[in-house]
Amino acid sequence: MTDSYQVPSAELVIEEEIKHSRFISVLFHCQSYEELKCVLTNVKADYPGASHYCYAFVAAEPQNSIAIGSSDDGEPAGSAGRPMLATLQGANVGEIGAIVVRYFGGTKLGVGGLVRAYSSGIKQGLTQLQTELKQIRYPGSLVCEYSQLKDVEYLLNQYDAVVEDRSFAEKVTLEFEIPKRYQETLNLGLATMSQGMLSAKFKS
Repeated sequence: MTDSYQVPSAELVIEEEIKHSRFISVLFHCQSYEELKCVLTNVKADYPGASHYCYAFVAAEPQNSIAIGSSDDGEPAGSAGRPMLATLQGANVGEIGAIVVRYFGGTKLGVGGLVRAYSSGIKQGLTQLQTELKQIRYPGSLVCEYSQLKDVEYLLNQYDAVVEDRSFAEKVTLEFEIPKRYQETLNLGLATMSQGMLSAKFKS
């Protein structure tokens, strides 16, 4: 699994007219189906009375094939949601949702025309979308002496770890999250610093 991937950092709206129908494509950060439903409710309020509100989402890393979904919302099967999803999956961006609003203008587009129309705004949007890098960190823990705490925390910081919890008893227990690629290097650093006395445990 990758340690990092791009995610949307801002919502983007693209509006087009295709053969008298109005298509509004909304791209946004989406971490779950529940989040998509909330955005869909807002989009329906912003663009009332449309003929269709089709959507697609990838709610995890870009290659994830489970946390995904799509809807044709009354358009012919496979003409809207699936092409939208395929466009998102080809973008190498994670945690992304897309809703396309259509106001029917009286001219039927046919299945091929609908596939192109529902993908068009998303393709344009993906070239303009603002993204940011999301780091995936994995849980780890270690126990150290009070005298070692400052050096341990410095080392964790060097390897992009985030300390989640500190427990102070006879010794100090640190719970943290760290990118997988730094786990081995961290333990080498801890061993060097403590003459082999310290090592972190990682949960897969």
